[in-house]
Amino acid sequence: MPDRCNPDRSPLSAVVLAGERPTGSPLAQAFSVPAGVLVPVAGRPAIARVFAALRASRSVNGGLLCGPERAVMAEAPALQALLAPGDFRWLAPQHGPAASAMAALTSLERYPALVTTGDHALLSPETLDDFCTRAQQRDEDVLVGLVPYDTVMAAFPETRRTALRFADAAWCGSNLFLFRTRAGLGAANFWREVEASRKRPWKIARHLGLGLLLRYLSHRLSLTEALAAISERAGCRVGHVVLSDPRAAVDVDSIDDQNLAERLLESDRVGDR
Repeated sequence: MPDRCNPDRSPLSAVVLAGERPTGSPLAQAFSVPAGVLVPVAGRPAIARVFAALRASRSVNGGLLCGPERAVMAEAPALQALLAPGDFRWLAPQHGPAASAMAALTSLERYPALVTTGDHALLSPETLDDFCTRAQQRDEDVLVGLVPYDTVMAAFPETRRTALRFADAAWCGSNLFLFRTRAGLGAANFWREVEASRKRPWKIARHLGLGLLLRYLSHRLSLTEALAAISERAGCRVGHVVLSDPRAAVDVDSIDDQNLAERLLESDRVGDR
């Protein structure tokens, strides 16, 4: 289907990351399901809601499901049903989301490409189209979707959200990434290296530079400066797109977020009656 703003633009391929951490998913264990993306949200697995949004979007046309492991796929009819139409194919996950994203993008070898996660149960087609349309109008190699932290907290004041606090503003991630060019793989590789060091702050400092890290921790680093520094280290241009939908900042990776998502979706159903 054509893009809303440019009917001549080809739809994007999408990568849905659905692997598990080596330690497993406490949320999946709490709900007795074999993978976190299968946690039910208002009666449907989280990942089924992600696929519904992707298929309803005007910007996306098929792609790759990266994960869960083959054994999980073989025993999960819900996952098999998602792949039955044939527009998405399965790819084995790698060690960590960044490595999985690199493997999937390399397998696709088609750009631009969207990357999102299988636990993004509140993702809407409208937000997807908004992000993809505006990201494709930029000239960076990789675009990251960010939601203003104040917007998220105004909508969900009872929740705790992770904030990226810069000198000029605070932001929440959206698990939406557009890789406009193959050069953007440099950002995925940089992400993989930092991710591998997430429990060793001194190694993160080595990747980012101690001065940059200290400026961030003391809230003296602007978002523009941070993206410029990451671009230099990753060897590609990294930019951002501001999203206005607070739900884009909610992924279902905790009991609290699962409860929040269910409340919001139930509220939607009541409003539609």
